[in-house]
Amino acid sequence: MQIVFFGTPEFAVPTLEALINDKDIKVLAVVTQPDRPSGRGHKLQAPPVKLVCQKYNIPVYQPEKLSKANDVVESLRVLQPDLIIMVAFGQILKKAVLEIPKLGVINLHASLLPAYRGAAPINWAIINGDTVTGITTMFTEVGLDTGPMLLKQEICIDANMNAAELSKELANCGASLTVKTIQLLQAGGLQSQKQDDSKATYAPLLSKELGKIDWSRSAVEIHNLVRGLIPWPLAFTSFRDNIVKIWRTSLVESNELSNLQQNSPKGEPGLISLLNNRLFVCCQNNIWLEIKEIQPANRAKLNAFDWINGLHLQSNEKLV
Repeated sequence: MQIVFFGTPEFAVPTLEALINDKDIKVLAVVTQPDRPSGRGHKLQAPPVKLVCQKYNIPVYQPEKLSKANDVVESLRVLQPDLIIMVAFGQILKKAVLEIPKLGVINLHASLLPAYRGAAPINWAIINGDTVTGITTMFTEVGLDTGPMLLKQEICIDANMNAAELSKELANCGASLTVKTIQLLQAGGLQSQKQDDSKATYAPLLSKELGKIDWSRSAVEIHNLVRGLIPWPLAFTSFRDNIVKIWRTSLVESNELSNLQQNSPKGEPGLISLLNNRLFVCCQNNIWLEIKEIQPANRAKLNAFDWINGLHLQSNEKLV
């Protein structure tokens, strides 16, 4: 089976490596996004997928917009691949590309379709408090994650798992699921299933504004928001007129919650309380949330204990 691989971030790496290491599959070329400025020095950084290609001497194409890169499209057509495999490529494919491979384009999507079509399914599953998600292989057609589904695998979401951790687990599961999909296709045993559009939900792009914490919401909702926005754009709040980013929180056990409620019987949203050198913040209905890791402005993240010690916190101070 000869394939061309489309993908960009770290999420796509396990699948690419699984395809490269499969003796029945030959990766002819890879299409990925251009190198981008990264870090404080804004040095150009190659996408993770490109770094894998350099290791294995696989040809790489990096069009800014594939839809306008006729030379790249023609080069892919000349390769005559059996399949295109796509994992988090970052661009929507046009008909001219979809028609290149003999057997079609198979996409790996990080949700149990038709749920969470779109750009950020992992994040939104956590933000919405889901306890189960999964991975789906599908045939790509013109449209946003609307093509026929092939194989699925479910994954449980732990109550403290963040989006980066879930992404890693889904990526590894997706690699084996993609190989299995190709094997079934070769054996003639692959069956597709049309998506039920009436059950479709969407996972739009994330924005920095989404991370603003409203402490009048429930502790569970805020905890889910923090988990869902790791490692970008991060949940944030304001303290002493400075923005602080929240990296890790924990829901409060019932015995600790009782102590906090006794000390602050009319706790206002955002109110800070210290208990046994730990940092708690009041949320909706006087339910408290523990902050475990925090990042002050222009500093690296640190645990809450170190942040407390450096600030000399006063009673009745608030996060807003």
